[in-house]
Amino acid sequence: MKNLFSKIKSFFQLINRGLLKVSDWMTKGLRIALVLGVLLYAVGIGWVVLYSDKVNLEDPTVLVLDLKGVLVEESPGGLKDQVLGELQGNATETIRLRDLAMTLELAAKDKHIDRVLLKLDDFQGGGLVSLREAASALEKFKASGKPVIAWSSMYDQRQYYLAAQANQILVHPLGGVLIEGFGRSRNYYKDALDKLGVKANLIRVGQFKSAGEPYVLNAPSEAALKAEAHVYDAMWSLYTEGVEKARNLPQGSISQNIAKLPNALVDVKGNTSQLAMDWKWVDQLQTFEALRETLMKDVGKNEDIQSFRQVNWKDYLRSEIKKVKGDHIAVVVAQGEIGDGRAPAGKVGGLSTSEMIRKATEDKEVKAIVLRVNSPGGSVYGSELIRDQLQIARDKGKPVVISMGDLAASGGYWISMASDLVIADPATITGSIGVFAMLPTGEGLMSKIGVNTGGYKTTWLAGAYDPRKSLDPRIQTLVQSSIENIYTDFIGKVSKTRKLDLAKVDELAQGRIWTGAQAKQHQLVDRLGSFSDAIEEARQRVAKLEGQSAASAKDMPIKYAGPKKSAFEKIAQKFMGQIGWTAAENPGLAQWVQLTGLVGSDAVLLQTLGQDLSWLQTVIAKQQPFGAAAHCLCEISP
Repeated sequence: MKNLFSKIKSFFQLINRGLLKVSDWMTKGLRIALVLGVLLYAVGIGWVVLYSDKVNLEDPTVLVLDLKGVLVEESPGGLKDQVLGELQGNATETIRLRDLAMTLELAAKDKHIDRVLLKLDDFQGGGLVSLREAASALEKFKASGKPVIAWSSMYDQRQYYLAAQANQILVHPLGGVLIEGFGRSRNYYKDALDKLGVKANLIRVGQFKSAGEPYVLNAPSEAALKAEAHVYDAMWSLYTEGVEKARNLPQGSISQNIAKLPNALVDVKGNTSQLAMDWKWVDQLQTFEALRETLMKDVGKNEDIQSFRQVNWKDYLRSEIKKVKGDHIAVVVAQGEIGDGRAPAGKVGGLSTSEMIRKATEDKEVKAIVLRVNSPGGSVYGSELIRDQLQIARDKGKPVVISMGDLAASGGYWISMASDLVIADPATITGSIGVFAMLPTGEGLMSKIGVNTGGYKTTWLAGAYDPRKSLDPRIQTLVQSSIENIYTDFIGKVSKTRKLDLAKVDELAQGRIWTGAQAKQHQLVDRLGSFSDAIEEARQRVAKLEGQSAASAKDMPIKYAGPKKSAFEKIAQKFMGQIGWTAAENPGLAQWVQLTGLVGSDAVLLQTLGQDLSWLQTVIAKQQPFGAAAHCLCEISP
């Protein structure tokens, strides 16, 4: 019996060992399967990033430039900002100027691309320089012999500047063209602040430095109106001349037509599209469905989408653009407000932007640096960090060329001073060479609500600037002296770099803004030109530096400086717009406006008030005795 039990036990032990081995094999198999799964997933990611963007074009194909959003030098924020914007329902679409220009350059040489369809319903425009650069890219595309067709349900002033470059402009029969001119009205808060018991305490250098005027006056000063008129009139001339030349219209006809608009519209019984036809602002009235049918006849039909054969411009660019390797020109974009520290894309950080310049300086493959400036200025300290790093690049033998975009004013001009050459567009807003500080105090408000302050101090300087009390005259003297010192440093640097007499620079400065063309007349910039001209200038300087012919450097590629995107970021940014997000309501000002029932002009007024007064909040939040700013607070957009 024992022998039998022994055999049975041995039998079950054998089975148990067998089961354990099977389990072990299964575990190993699962591990192998898991590893293979991860590898396949990684390969899948690589394929998506590297190959899924490829598009196969048939001949002929229409390149559809369906422009959505604002034309910018750099899209603002990173992936985190984009995701948060989507979740809150306030994401802003942007079009990078360089992407648009590169797409048209590639399409001009592509035998499959037959023409361009420019759709502008969702285009929100940009500064005049950006529009001029985009228009130039369209002109270069047309030079290849391929036509551009523009269509919109209704053209506003910004949209029409691009549409004017097309071979054919179409508009919906119920649409039209609205060209208004340039100009703006600002809110002035002196009376409101007086009623609240708040005093702005503006300290500035420069009679034209009008940045802080809305807080200390009830209307624009004569100096501010004079400076703005000088610039606005010049900008309006550039706009109208550009459109009239592109459309072969009589010089001055746009302003003349606007002057007689009321009677002219009555004559056509209020038909805005017919008026646009009569004035030769458009070529044909057509619905988009009719245009779609025409294009299907001209280029053929894509059965999958039941429309004309086409490719979206963003898909096309992702498919055709090539990575830059080897020697190149580094382009650093300085767009937006200038701060002290680090800033995301779309803004300028003294530390982050200077670090990009430093890396480009130390990179042996970078042969020259082009700084593309589109900034109204900001922090004096942040501006100086960037200017100093550019000077270091020059001292180490790297050519530095400045290309001014829509705005290169105040701090934007400050960072442009350390360069071999400054190129501005005729429509660039620059200058505003001046400094100011603001120290808001609310002594009147404290009195109204019955709050008093007091305490012991070892010196008068301890807590001398207290927003709850009136400004100590000694603090005002200190700040005024500091501001004047910074201004003296500013104009001194301008005098040295521009080789101008200091008294002459002081006369040109005083916080006054100039167009690029006016700045060229006053020797504040070296020449007029586009971003492409700046790149060409950098290439020529590299060739000269290395003893080569200009022709040998004409094809040197450019590469934009900035952080590298991970594979995850590329995938997320590619598909984020396609997936869609369940947007949560913005819990901020917009929601409060909805809850209080404010609509239309009331809501706009409240939002404008919040934007204007945010400057005072920023000054207080810094918790410093004062903050010196080289900022023009100017925005002139067509």
